[in-house]
Amino acid sequence: MCGIAALFAYGSDAPPADADEIDAITERMRPRGPDAGGTWISPDRRVALGARRLAIIDLTDEGTQPMTDTDGDLRIVFNGEIYNHRELRARLERLGARFHSTTDTEVLLQLYRHDGASMVELLRGMFAFAIWEPRQRRMFVARDPYGIKPLYVADDGSTFRAASTVKALLAGGQIARAHDPAGVAGFWLMGSVPEPYTIFRDIRAVEAGTSLFIDENGIRNTRRYYSIASTLGRGVKDEPAARLVHPPILVRELVTDSLRHHLISDVPVGAFLSSGIDSTALVALATEATGQPPRTVTLRFDEFRGQAFDESPLASRFAQRIGSDHVTRLVTRDEFISELPKFFDAMDQPTIDGANTWFVSKAAAERGLKVAISGLGGDELFGSYPSFRALPRIVVAARIPFAASTASRLARNPKAKAAARYGRSWAGAYLLKRGLFLPDDLPALMGADAAEEGLRHLSMIEHIAEAINPDPGTAFGRVAALEASLYMRNQLLRDTDWASMAHSLEVRTPLVDATLLRQIAPLLLVEKERCKRHFANSPRNPLPDWLSERRKTGFTVPLAEWMDLAPDGTSTRMRSWARMVLERWS
Repeated sequence: MCGIAALFAYGSDAPPADADEIDAITERMRPRGPDAGGTWISPDRRVALGARRLAIIDLTDEGTQPMTDTDGDLRIVFNGEIYNHRELRARLERLGARFHSTTDTEVLLQLYRHDGASMVELLRGMFAFAIWEPRQRRMFVARDPYGIKPLYVADDGSTFRAASTVKALLAGGQIARAHDPAGVAGFWLMGSVPEPYTIFRDIRAVEAGTSLFIDENGIRNTRRYYSIASTLGRGVKDEPAARLVHPPILVRELVTDSLRHHLISDVPVGAFLSSGIDSTALVALATEATGQPPRTVTLRFDEFRGQAFDESPLASRFAQRIGSDHVTRLVTRDEFISELPKFFDAMDQPTIDGANTWFVSKAAAERGLKVAISGLGGDELFGSYPSFRALPRIVVAARIPFAASTASRLARNPKAKAAARYGRSWAGAYLLKRGLFLPDDLPALMGADAAEEGLRHLSMIEHIAEAINPDPGTAFGRVAALEASLYMRNQLLRDTDWASMAHSLEVRTPLVDATLLRQIAPLLLVEKERCKRHFANSPRNPLPDWLSERRKTGFTVPLAEWMDLAPDGTSTRMRSWARMVLERWS
């Protein structure tokens, strides 16, 4: 796991790569990689690469980046983990490839040499990387299917810049800090900035499941090589076969396969443990797969004592049941307040989430862990969010014609008016369900002109609709694609990345895996609302009733109590927090 940076002065009038700039960008990412770091500038000073390393696989100096292949030709900077790197290496060695390390980074170099841009379709893992190919005078850039690992770019028409974080790019001193109204509007609407936008005009995210080239004419051949919606759509064709299997056994086999890949490491792998099904089932399956439970961490808050939100008692009980080396970490309001400056400094873009991951990552790092698995993605995969039931109902209800008198009364009700305006489409229904604010609220939040410009460029309904293009073919598939492509990608995964890497911790998400989705999609579409129950029953020793039947509460922290937020409803509290975030974030 690393922080990476790349510069390519491709234009004939572009100034040469500046050593101070690449150093500054790389240094801003030191917490992402405290174990080693380095930069490289090409002899003609048109290309610069930088990296900070968190050593997970091959702990020797051979894993230091930027890395070159055995021929000294290709060069790479890479952030992430390739979980099938051993299988890929064996194939490449049969083809005659030579290696000087046991890293997955070098596997990427040799794979590019043999398979070119199509290499991305062979990878199982989380990744963002840039490969410099001097003979062709071009750079190849790619990001993993789900967008687990971030990558941001800025291109001024003559120089291409890329880095793992927005703030690292800014640290180079060559990118303007003007805010993008589309990014700001997206934050107010959804509580996070939707890709490919960022909060800054001149910086964009490389979209998940996308690869591209940069040559002496600029960005070329951008290709979307993976689509969650397409994967779920293909699952519909295989539904008949899925009806012939015993669901808990198939779930066990497929999730365990993903787990075995995600547990590959040269350092110990711990786990975040709540009292929810996703984390407990993962820990149970990991224990079965390895014969030894991982070290586990749970958070506790005095404000939640005796309430359903207090996950620590049941998590501790489960940890004792499986024999895990477990720690329950108390987080107090005083600690939260004292952490806020560091919290906002690490926050790469404004978001209403991240505090939970910040503190559980801090607790894991205090235990000496460098890697931890998380149950993130389970609700999107197994359909356990309320949206899986609510969105179809909203769409159906909004399409029912009303008598003129009823329609007149509804038009005077703001909530009903919004439902009538947006609820007829899946994209509009999703905005209603997940939206923090609605478009009509934005002029008061950011000014009329900025709101008009932001909404015009963002085109939020069309942006949401792209997540279900092509149509997955079922209501379950549509909601699953929307949640995974929007809420999970733009908020949960992004916040997990910056909040964990601030503590030099790599978080792995076995339930966010393109191979797993392809394999399990037919079963999900058949079983629908029973999916989470099948997951709870998938360990050979199924989860106890006191866990599997517990009401879902989510992984949350007592923000309202800590920050004296408005008490009248969750939506109002999060709106208050959003205002505070945008004021304090920098």
